Amino acid sequence: MGHRIGVYPGTFDPITLGHMDIIRRGAMLVDELVIGVTTNAAKSPMFSDDERISMVEREVAKIGNGNIRVVGFNSLLMDFAESLGATTVIRGIRGVTDFEYEYQLTGMNRQLNSRIETVFLMADVSLQPIASRLVKEIALYGGEIGKFVTPAIRDEVVARVDKLGRKGS
Repeated sequence: MGHRIGVYPGTFDPITLGHMDIIRRGAMLVDELVIGVTTNAAKSPMFSDDERISMVEREVAKIGNGNIRVVGFNSLLMDFAESLGATTVIRGIRGVTDFEYEYQLTGMNRQLNSRIETVFLMADVSLQPIASRLVKEIALYGGEIGKFVTPAIRDEVVARVDKLGRKGS
């Protein structure tokens, strides 16, 4: 079968425990897992591309798997995956809403490149409610986010919120 490369794309703003769960499990399905950190201006990122890449690299290094690397990209996912020689895109699903969006996205991606397969992984039940968008919102209103991210990421988010100013203060 050869060297199987998978891509797990996302904005990772910030990387959560849910993302880490999908990364750990996705890395077991391929010979090499590339975490593709992308820009999505529509999501109003809290952290720059370089900051997010650095956070993901640091968190992934803790896994110690050896078959995971982090790459930034700003192109169509299928073009990025093709450039890496990837055969698989790994996507995490938290629930029905995610599935509907991912189902449509997968259909479009298949039209762009039918040689790359998409694999859906359900988030661990305890991690299903976690979303980066909600983590940022909770932090912006002064809530505790330690249940959703690692301590290092928690500290970075809190520091950024302190710099931006909390809402409701």
